Amino acid sequence: MPGTTDPSVWFGQQVAPGQRVATRLVLSENYSGAKVSIPVFVWRGRLEGPTVAITAAVHGDEINGTGAIRHIIRERPFELSSGTLVLAPVVNILGFDRHARYMPDRRDLNRSFPGSREGSLTGRMARSFFDQVNRRCDFGIDLHTAAVRRTNFPNVRADMTDERIAAFARAFGSELIVSGKGPVGSLRRASSAAGCATLILEAGEVWKVEPGVVEYAVRGITSCLRWLGMVDGEPRKPAYRIETDVTKWMRADFGGFLSFHVAPGDIVRQGDALATSSDLLGDEDHVIRATHDGVVLGMTTIPSVAPGDPVCHIAFPRDGVLKRAESAVDGLEDDSLHERLRGDLATNVHVTDPESTEIE
Repeated sequence: MPGTTDPSVWFGQQVAPGQRVATRLVLSENYSGAKVSIPVFVWRGRLEGPTVAITAAVHGDEINGTGAIRHIIRERPFELSSGTLVLAPVVNILGFDRHARYMPDRRDLNRSFPGSREGSLTGRMARSFFDQVNRRCDFGIDLHTAAVRRTNFPNVRADMTDERIAAFARAFGSELIVSGKGPVGSLRRASSAAGCATLILEAGEVWKVEPGVVEYAVRGITSCLRWLGMVDGEPRKPAYRIETDVTKWMRADFGGFLSFHVAPGDIVRQGDALATSSDLLGDEDHVIRATHDGVVLGMTTIPSVAPGDPVCHIAFPRDGVLKRAESAVDGLEDDSLHERLRGDLATNVHVTDPESTEIE
């Protein structure tokens, strides 16, 4: 069972109560036969408590979470009074070294958990990490970004049908929660099935450490640790909360160059113009519209599209929820983290007023 193993020994190294230890976890060997290892930071409180894994860069190019974990290690934004934190800033070290999402054998590490002792390189590394980290933990927070050429407004994803996971996910304090078990082979799905209640944060884009995203991730992690009683203080309560299991990518029906009319985090209504595509001379406008009321979870950041390309990812909340969220957003200060993130992420796309394009 998670959390039942001795929290004083990690990867063969002793970690005493109140101690912080930087160590390395050997996962495999490379083509030259040298050991492949990842840095791991273990932090124990002075009192007994849960064991929590914080992981990032399971996809090797998604490094916003790496920045957040490094901030926790270096800046110590909270004092850990009880329990154990296991901080892994880069899980897919072989992808990270190549600025790549995937492993050298072209497999997706985040579709390979809990892994296999006798399988592919990716399967073996997944099994080694899973057995030595997540299988020993009570809770997990896995930090992700959007895939290449996309960006995400911060949102938590967790299996909200599981009461233990749902309570943990709400403790993060995110305004947007998307419910689901996660893809087969994902770290969060395999961990949750093994008893380590795990959520993921999706925020920002690849190859960047975005200050607002780091602040959001650290704030959410701190809130979860407060909920677990590992850190002093009360969990954060967001200005609004939308929970849904219904999302959809709005796609281009025609090829062309996009003019965006919304940004990540925006609330949209059915029929609103999300983007307009036209040819390179600005003729033959084709408008992509929202099919339902919702919130913009994510967007493409590349303005050239072919028919069928994803443009805008919308989350569809239950009736009545969106109006309350809209009212809460209207009451937020311009310097709130929520509004700063909306502004920062909007700089990744060129947003224009739909009235400036000739939409009929």
